[in-house]
Amino acid sequence: MSEETSKPKDFIREAILEDLRSGRYTYVRTRFPPEPNGYLHIGHAKAICIDFGIAEEFGGECNLRFDDTNPTKEDTEYVEAIKEDIRWLGYDWGEREYYASDYFEQLYEWAVELIKKGKAYVDDQSPEELSRTRGSLTEPGIESPYRNRSVEENLELFERMRKGEFPAGSRVLRAKIDMSSGNINLRDPVMYRIIHDPPHHRTGKKWCIYPMYDWAHGQCDSIEGITHSLCSLEYEDHRPLYEWFIRELGIFAPRQIEFARLNLSYTVLSKRKLLRLVKEGYVRGWDDPRMPTLRGLRRRGYTPQAIRTFIDRIGVSKTNSVVDIGLLEACVREDLNRHALRRMAVLRPLKLVIDNYPDGQVEYVEALNNPEDPSAGTRPMPFSKVLYIEQDDFRETPPPKYYRLYPGNEVRLRYAYIVKCTHVVKDEQGQVVEVHCTYDPSTRSGEGAARKVKATIHWVSAAQAVPVEVRLYDRLFLKPNPDDVEEGEDFTKYINPASLEVLYPCYAEPALATSQVGEKFQFERLGYFCVDPDSTAERLVFNRTVTLKDEWAKIASKMEASA
Repeated sequence: MSEETSKPKDFIREAILEDLRSGRYTYVRTRFPPEPNGYLHIGHAKAICIDFGIAEEFGGECNLRFDDTNPTKEDTEYVEAIKEDIRWLGYDWGEREYYASDYFEQLYEWAVELIKKGKAYVDDQSPEELSRTRGSLTEPGIESPYRNRSVEENLELFERMRKGEFPAGSRVLRAKIDMSSGNINLRDPVMYRIIHDPPHHRTGKKWCIYPMYDWAHGQCDSIEGITHSLCSLEYEDHRPLYEWFIRELGIFAPRQIEFARLNLSYTVLSKRKLLRLVKEGYVRGWDDPRMPTLRGLRRRGYTPQAIRTFIDRIGVSKTNSVVDIGLLEACVREDLNRHALRRMAVLRPLKLVIDNYPDGQVEYVEALNNPEDPSAGTRPMPFSKVLYIEQDDFRETPPPKYYRLYPGNEVRLRYAYIVKCTHVVKDEQGQVVEVHCTYDPSTRSGEGAARKVKATIHWVSAAQAVPVEVRLYDRLFLKPNPDDVEEGEDFTKYINPASLEVLYPCYAEPALATSQVGEKFQFERLGYFCVDPDSTAERLVFNRTVTLKDEWAKIASKMEASA
């Protein structure tokens, strides 16, 4: 055992270590059991990192097992997407890919065994009656009038259910446990329901009865020899049911351990709510860069390492809490700062003309590709008489402590010269459309110029600039906890209307012209950006992954100060 696993950093690892020491288990095998009915999100990433990471730490194995027990919601599209996302995060299950549908026959045989023991029965009540008679958290349930059917009758009905003789929803198979139990999960839970259409994505029309998750979960774990079934906290109350099934069948018993699921500020992770965002057009699809899906985060420019670092830093606990999304953003900044190449781009262009620079002359200045990585080297950038700068880098009437360009002031153009603003040109509406300057030829960067100025701004040469589209993404919700709404309120009320701003044309240095989809860059002074799949040879599209600094922290602190 490694030194790392001998010093566990959370209660799950402590429990596993104790199980190995006591001989309860002689190996470690975990599993990640996604339902193939949607796309994975950042909350699933926590479970993936725990399941695969712990197995790796203890020299064990992690199975990928799809919980494909409901054909009405499942599709092979989701299966492939889930596998792609897990691999993107950096994990691989090798040959250990399984499906609950692999075990349908065994699960059926075990259900028959429980019927023969008098521990399961066929119930003819409607779904509405089942819900009504189940009871509540404070009131016991009501026994079904079909609860005391004979074993022979139950066996016959269950076989006929399998043969497709009854319509969907007309009958279910229930475990016979205790309708007065304080744990609502033990009140004769449904084990099988009838579903005729659509066909199952793997088994087709072979089956028309499908196991409920609570019936399939523990038994599938047992079949695969899972030692540690790691679940989120909402399954803690289901554990007695899983253990009841295991005991009644007398089969291998995994150990279930629950942990707090991930809740992220300014985010919703409910599948139902995410589906609404897509279907009602609040976002452009499951891979919209504002979505917390792994596909959306990937498209936005997040890296697997940033997500894994984030999951590691939040740790594993038994208490539900909301993690500040600022931590996730800090992790991606940290990772991209080390690896992303620096480039210059102007998002809101303002023309700058250097009147005393020779007409038609183009010279090249050397720019660092990444100051954090000397091996990244440098690149040449064209410099000429006419440039583009950011509109925010000029003020005709500067506010206090504004050190950038204004009439009479000097700034350094990054990697180039010091320029001094002399005058401006305005359009008919009185808007500044050109800033005119002079430059000091003796102040080229790197040539030992002694004169200092208080501000350095970025730029691109107008003649060689590449026009690009830039999509500025921000947080999708204005409310830190969009799930926390007043009665009658809808969470969509708190969607941020400024969560996406599209800018075109923006101008980028020519080195960006050959950028490929997925490449990531730091646009100096502006943030981190990623090339979007919508890009074409004629029009590159860049998504802002994250700003250089946490602007929301500044907003929050101002709000607190004024409160």
